[in-house]
Amino acid sequence: MLYQRSSRLFAEAEKVIPGGVNSPVRAFRAVGGTPIFVKSAKGAYLYDEDGNRLIDYINSWGPMILGHAYDPVVEAITEKAKLGTSFGMPTELETEIAALAVSMVPGIDKIRFVNSGTEACMSAVRLARGFTKRDKIIKFAGCYHGHSDSFLIQAGSGAITFGTPNSPGVTAGTAKDTLLATYNDLDNVRRLIDANPKEIAAIIIEPVAGNMGCIAPAEGFLEGLRALCDADGILLIFDEVMTGFRLAKGGAQELFSIQADIVAFGKVIGGGLPVGAFAARAEIMNYLAPLGPVYQAGTLSGNPLAMAAGLAMLRQLNADGNIFNRLEEKTAYLEKGIREVLTAHAIAHTINRVGSMISVHFDHRPVTDFKSAGNGDNERFRKFFHGLVEAGVYIAPSAYETWFISDALTYDDLDFTIAAIDKVAKSLI
Repeated sequence: MLYQRSSRLFAEAEKVIPGGVNSPVRAFRAVGGTPIFVKSAKGAYLYDEDGNRLIDYINSWGPMILGHAYDPVVEAITEKAKLGTSFGMPTELETEIAALAVSMVPGIDKIRFVNSGTEACMSAVRLARGFTKRDKIIKFAGCYHGHSDSFLIQAGSGAITFGTPNSPGVTAGTAKDTLLATYNDLDNVRRLIDANPKEIAAIIIEPVAGNMGCIAPAEGFLEGLRALCDADGILLIFDEVMTGFRLAKGGAQELFSIQADIVAFGKVIGGGLPVGAFAARAEIMNYLAPLGPVYQAGTLSGNPLAMAAGLAMLRQLNADGNIFNRLEEKTAYLEKGIREVLTAHAIAHTINRVGSMISVHFDHRPVTDFKSAGNGDNERFRKFFHGLVEAGVYIAPSAYETWFISDALTYDDLDFTIAAIDKVAKSLI
């Protein structure tokens, strides 16, 4: 494939944008080469500035669960834009999407909308600290909760890719209040709590990790966290920016039958527009201003275009009783095909999958945490990535990212992808 225009556009972007991109993982530093500039997308396909078509397996890093330019979402945005794009005042639409979200997700009474997953997680932690009157939090190595200072302590995905998991600019005072735990290691969490009794406000976790590849919680791990939190007065925060409204209507809480105290959302809840949200039972949410002392605000929070897109998306997911089964079946089909191909070529690999989240790791050992995620063969992944792009398949340009499956993918698309992997695998031996 030719990427002449993409290359020219990237050169122009580097002159006025740091690294030529507005989010670091887009820069292709982990895989080499020049980023692909997208011109348009529809359904399961991306169309780049050079006229190439690519089957899309990142789907804007998760939100395009029904495919790109999904007609009901586009129509909702278009009609709302005709009435004005931002007011800085309440709208009925905010209440409609809030009521629908609360009805779909177990254990929440109230929800507040913000503008990104980062903002949602940051606000959730502030609320937890205000509610418990404690300062410290526990996060897990390899989990990425956005680029707020408290979270850039061994963060996943982009932070791993660029070798700066502890980012300059994060003060020592901030870092000391973030305790680092090992994903899927309950004893490690217990020791941290025992060493800091009655000091920890919250444990924040991706219930299914998506920023060191897709990593499922071990059996009993989430249940154990819930019990530890209950025993020490700690609030359990689920970062469901990736999993919310993707793994089930009620997200990971519904899938695993574990109730968090505070839940952060993003991605799907915005229908592809910049939206985040955090939610909890009324007792906790009423600590927020203007009812309570914990301050959080945003001029564009509840933006009418974003609310229209999110409402259209959630309505469709709520009405389609088979959507999550279809996504599960398609992703399982893809997993089976990839495994058969890589096994046939004797290529060491591990495939992790939960619902419509999946990742391929070039190592034969299980991938269960941040450390084991780093065992993969990154050079082999680099060849794998570029081989698939050349074949017309786009996956995340990092070995530490999850693939996200959309319902717009057909079985022909999946078969095409499996055949492409079969072809690329020959160059990986």
